[in-house]
Amino acid sequence: MIFNNLQNFAKKVINNVDKNVVKCFKMGNNIYIFETSLIAINMFVGEYIAKLDNKGRVIFPAPLKRKIPGEEIAKGFVIKRDIYEKCLLLYPMKEWDNQTSILKKKLNPFNKQHSSFLREYYRDTAELFFDNSSRLLIPKRLLNEIGAEKELVFAGQEGKIEIWDKAEYEKRRLSNEEYVNMANDILGGDFKFYTEE
Repeated sequence: MIFNNLQNFAKKVINNVDKNVVKCFKMGNNIYIFETSLIAINMFVGEYIAKLDNKGRVIFPAPLKRKIPGEEIAKGFVIKRDIYEKCLLLYPMKEWDNQTSILKKKLNPFNKQHSSFLREYYRDTAELFFDNSSRLLIPKRLLNEIGAEKELVFAGQEGKIEIWDKAEYEKRRLSNEEYVNMANDILGGDFKFYTEE
């Protein structure tokens, strides 16, 4: 009876609080309850071409929008210039909060080098929200950073969406041989690849 009540409680927590997962089980006469942190991350899948208008607005691809829970859409996005590539990164606000919490755990703002890194990391960022036509207005300075012309590619990834100028995105495509070699270097010989930690 008690165990069933705990299971029901755990289900309510899982359904109502997306950052907590409660697991409980019975062993002998003892009941064990574990709570772990879990942040749901959207998996954005696919590549979509979208046209920029003269004001820098772009209609957000509907298949990507469907991956964002309704209550999250109203919270908006953070867009920033990528550190490594000539593209922009678009984060739903929940994932942006996750990214900043990772930084807070690793960096000390009173360390001069860390402070300089944080300044650069946040330098080219902006908050974006959908208008009534499901468009995003991307700041011109960020579009200029990636050399955006008329067509953009929205490339889905885990927790974020890369935004590229279409021509630049095509130039960055690896040959099949390069991709195979990279996969072998990164994943080949890793026998723990399919095991859970």
